[in-house]
Amino acid sequence: MSEERAVATVDDVRRLAMGLPRTEEHLIRDRVKFRIGSIVYLALSRDESELGFAFPKEERAALVAAEPEKFFLPRESDLRFNWVEARLGALDAGELTELVTEAWRMVVPAKVARAHLDPPAAPPLPPAPSLAELRSSAEVFNGFAGVDRSWQALREETGGALDLSLAAHRSALHRWLNSWGCRIRYPREGEPDTFGAGLAAWWGRHTLAHAPLARLTPREISRFAAAYEELAALPIGRRSLGPTAAAKALYALRPDSVMPWDAAIAQRLHGVRDGAAFARHLALGRSWARAVLEQGGGRGEAALCAEIGRPGVSLAKILDEHLYVTITHAA
Repeated sequence: MSEERAVATVDDVRRLAMGLPRTEEHLIRDRVKFRIGSIVYLALSRDESELGFAFPKEERAALVAAEPEKFFLPRESDLRFNWVEARLGALDAGELTELVTEAWRMVVPAKVARAHLDPPAAPPLPPAPSLAELRSSAEVFNGFAGVDRSWQALREETGGALDLSLAAHRSALHRWLNSWGCRIRYPREGEPDTFGAGLAAWWGRHTLAHAPLARLTPREISRFAAAYEELAALPIGRRSLGPTAAAKALYALRPDSVMPWDAAIAQRLHGVRDGAAFARHLALGRSWARAVLEQGGGRGEAALCAEIGRPGVSLAKILDEHLYVTITHAA
């Protein structure tokens, strides 16, 4: 029996495009288009059944002739452009990934494409910190002014369980992220809350584990990584939410499960900040959490965190604080 083909969807187009550097999504004359600066490299038809994409015009006749059930030439007025059209439902996910990536590559500087598609190898990952190292980092972190104030306020405002189906909780998360320097614009009076609406839609598409970091399964880590990648690409005005805010938001939702990161930590440990790197970061945190619990000689996580000097804080957050102190703060 042949394996069933995964048909490409509009959501796949958006996910792939928004995962590519410098891409912006725009609605132009009732058509969704993705562009770099002023150059469009993907465009959906009004009914979203067809996808136009950048493609070398000297090669498109051969492409259309080889698979006419999938590809066709653009209208006559667009023949002068490097452009071809496809029936979205005739493409599988793998074909779509290749077409979107190559169309994007045509319109970005070569160095941007190389940096994204062939990133430098990440440096070797450090070993798990010792309990003594975590205590030392906790002492430094506790010395920062008001270190837990905004987090405690968020927990109190949301009853300790952030639920993004509630508008009040989305607003609370917005304020908390901005308190950490994320600079997400608040809507003016009478304006739609683009960030809140996008956040609610994202929340409805993802089911996130509640397990402690040390007990996350590979499948749960993969789900967190997929949720992170989509959230980082969430449009908020003229830019996307970004990798730091996405990681912090996931931590706010699942503080026992997620070891977040900032730009300095991600760059030092992984070299990039895409979904695959975030999965590696959570896998690293899981191995560290298990090692720390083993060092604790069977003590539970809550007791161990209190002994380290951060009572009421998850081990996932303590590990992130150690990275902040030893990487970001030390720079």
